[in-house]
Amino acid sequence: MIVEPHDGINPDEAEILAALSREFAKWQLPDRILFGTVPLTATGKIDKKQLRERYGDCYSG
Repeated sequence: MIVEPHDGINPDEAEILAALSREFAKWQLPDRILFGTVPLTATGKIDKKQLRERYGDCYSG
């Protein structure tokens, strides 16, 4: 899971997992949480190709 903090809010991984665990089963929670900028295409959609280039090695194998 990639999280892009906004407006001076800097949650840590434990806070995010605690919030998600109230709504999701443990097996549905992400293994890792990365903090960074989510790239967008010219039309404002998430650019999945850039995400794979940046973070693909974090989730391989």
